[in-house]
Amino acid sequence: MLVHELLTRSAHWRPEQVALVCGGRRFSFRELDEMSNQVAQALVQRGVDRGDRVALYLPNCPEAVLGVFGVLKAGAVFVMVHPTTKREKLHYILHDCGASAVLVDEALPARFDESAFPDLKAVLSRERAGAPVRASGSRACSFGAVLADCSKDAPPLRNIDLDLACLVYTSGSTGEPRGVMCDHRNVVFVTQSIVEYLGNNESDIVLSVLPLSFSYGLYQLMAVMCSGARLVLEDSFAFPAAILHTMAAERVTGFAGVPTMYAVLLGLDLGAFDLSALRYLTNAAAALPVDHVRRLREQVPHAALFLMHGLTEVARSVYLPPDQVDARPSSVGRAIPGTEVWLEDEHGRRVGAGEIGELVVRGRNVMRGYWNNAEATQARFRPGPTPGERLCYSGDLFRADEEGFLYFVSRQDDIIKSRGEKVSPREVEEVLYAIEGVTEAAVIGVPDPVLGQAIKAFVVAPGRGLASPQVLAHCKAHLEDVLVPKFVEFRDELPKTPTGKIRKTDLR
Repeated sequence: MLVHELLTRSAHWRPEQVALVCGGRRFSFRELDEMSNQVAQALVQRGVDRGDRVALYLPNCPEAVLGVFGVLKAGAVFVMVHPTTKREKLHYILHDCGASAVLVDEALPARFDESAFPDLKAVLSRERAGAPVRASGSRACSFGAVLADCSKDAPPLRNIDLDLACLVYTSGSTGEPRGVMCDHRNVVFVTQSIVEYLGNNESDIVLSVLPLSFSYGLYQLMAVMCSGARLVLEDSFAFPAAILHTMAAERVTGFAGVPTMYAVLLGLDLGAFDLSALRYLTNAAAALPVDHVRRLREQVPHAALFLMHGLTEVARSVYLPPDQVDARPSSVGRAIPGTEVWLEDEHGRRVGAGEIGELVVRGRNVMRGYWNNAEATQARFRPGPTPGERLCYSGDLFRADEEGFLYFVSRQDDIIKSRGEKVSPREVEEVLYAIEGVTEAAVIGVPDPVLGQAIKAFVVAPGRGLASPQVLAHCKAHLEDVLVPKFVEFRDELPKTPTGKIRKTDLR
């Protein structure tokens, strides 16, 4: 099965059902199918060929959804680029993937320099609001022209499921971003696994504020297309109260968030909004603090809470069934359906219950490797038990309990070595989040001539009047001495990636 068949099959079975709500517009499955055919025709007419990479430099908008499926129907590979990406990084990605075409939003600040890419076959532009539709040219045209002029028939099918579907670039916080190669088989498998454990069906209405350039956000779209549900796609989380109003008005049944979003939502009066239709909440990207888990369960007890873990190289790795959340609020669960995971120490030995090890993932969710980077591919993707198979070594440290449920400890690079002992930042951060008024917390190690590394805590607690002595007293009351921070720094906000993760490299 090919990725775009997730859309075409839903369009066949439920053509007039609303599939997408975005930008004040509603699109049926039939409309999305036909309009993405038009995008595909425009690309093919301009010479985009099977396997070509096409970059989508767009915000969350209807054109981004049409672009994803249009590129796939053209037999090409889509490359989502976050709309806040600056020119230098954008151009790096375009050169690295060898982009043959670009879909761009004219309303974005001038970051894409078309003259730097004279060999592009096509440039499709999303027009500024109120701007006249730009006529098609030899390689450049507007989405308006495409939707006015191109055939609604799909181009001939050329791909098989071993062909690449997309490149998803990592954030690049530890170096240049890397393009994770995902073939059609990878994406379809992950989508079907997610739909299975979330129980998605055609009655679901899923709201996502996550960028489509983020693997977590992309699979909200894919799951909806697969299950015949509806996606309410928002451009940002800048106005959280407005998001809650939308959830109430659209009778949203599923919401996907990250810890920083839930911290904001918990600061609002959720009881003031009609969330009675909400069936489930999901969390990924970073572990949700236990205090947030408990408060969400108290404030929206009717909504199942799915705690998950993933990384771009496998999309999704583990999830905690909602019936285990109250008993194990700090766990992220077990392997997603159809996959296998285990923990290994630095010597390649599988570790037992209570021991810390690196998460290893086995399954069709393990992607193909990094584009143009054989060395990094070899380090992350290693031979598996079956000849020709590769495993993904995640770089994330976990421990498991006696029943096999996993608990996130730290990224390997984030472990703090203080007083000769290894300190998990998450253990300290959980205690910080339990302080009333703390909305964000991050812990890192800083050089210390005596300790090796001293623990430093960064705290955001707006309007609470907290001071370092109060924070340290709380930590001393709830942590072993070796885990108590030496330094506490208050910030108005913490640096984050475009996907909402706290960027500890900037704190260092």
